[in-house]
Amino acid sequence: MQKLSVQAPRGVVMIRPHHFSPNTATAEDNVFQATDAGRTAAAIAAAAHAEVTRAAEALEAAGVAVHLFEDEGRGTPDSVFPNNWFSTHSGGHVALYPMFSPSRRRERRQDVIEMLKQRYRVQDVIDYSGLEQDGLYLEGTGAMVLDHIERVAYAARSNRTNEVALERFCTHFNFEPVVFDAVDAMGRPIYHTNVLMCVGTDFCLIGLDTIRDSARRAEIAGRLAGTGRAVIDLSHEQIGEFAGNAIELQGKDGRIVAMSARALKALRPQQVATLEGLATILPIEVPTIELAGGSVRCMLAGIHLAARNLALSSAWNGWRA
Repeated sequence: MQKLSVQAPRGVVMIRPHHFSPNTATAEDNVFQATDAGRTAAAIAAAAHAEVTRAAEALEAAGVAVHLFEDEGRGTPDSVFPNNWFSTHSGGHVALYPMFSPSRRRERRQDVIEMLKQRYRVQDVIDYSGLEQDGLYLEGTGAMVLDHIERVAYAARSNRTNEVALERFCTHFNFEPVVFDAVDAMGRPIYHTNVLMCVGTDFCLIGLDTIRDSARRAEIAGRLAGTGRAVIDLSHEQIGEFAGNAIELQGKDGRIVAMSARALKALRPQQVATLEGLATILPIEVPTIELAGGSVRCMLAGIHLAARNLALSSAWNGWRA
């Protein structure tokens, strides 16, 4: 039986949207977004609702505690991606983040924070959202990929990742910032770090070729390998299929890697074999959600907090807001 890992949370928060659509306000710097002219807006919204439902059921079946909240509003098209506006941390800490797009600032919900306080041991909530007034943005664990074991925050510079805001977070939460420039195959900045990188307990998925500076690329690759993790290098094409947008979670039978079925299909057989030797892969079909430029990892806000009731894995599994 695997030991529990601080890297792999046992619970997640998910948001089920009733009026999902790709957000035109964020499309300018998110080149992963796409359109679907073959379906009506109502059909796309219904499909997204069903995909979130099935994703929550798959995670619960694997033994992950899912706290599923509903979003019935029409003014929050990206609400399905809650990991951008808050994160949780061992020791009872919660962070709220400044969002680049004004349309996304409406996603912050007090009921989610209140649930965390009721169900988990929360000591404080540090709110960075005021930095929006200064044009400083840091979109949570989209902007940062956190190594909770080594206490490192990997962050690719973008409109959504400001170094001043990152430094403040790292000072408060005791992470070392590792900042770099990352671009896609066309030389365009990648909007979120968690699109190109996933750090697990014993592995790391990363698109090393996205890191523009060769010296920085070698430094980061060496640093990750130095932790003893298996470094699985992803191509630009695989990054475009969301192969880097995965998350390690603790299930009832050990650690799992949640990623989209599209992402898994993009991996080469040897990459799959390496990953399967270290965790169980849980593929989830979310093609409609992926139209918005994010995938499974973006949909899951991990809960790195101690439960108030140690029976979390059984009594709260499947809890609904």
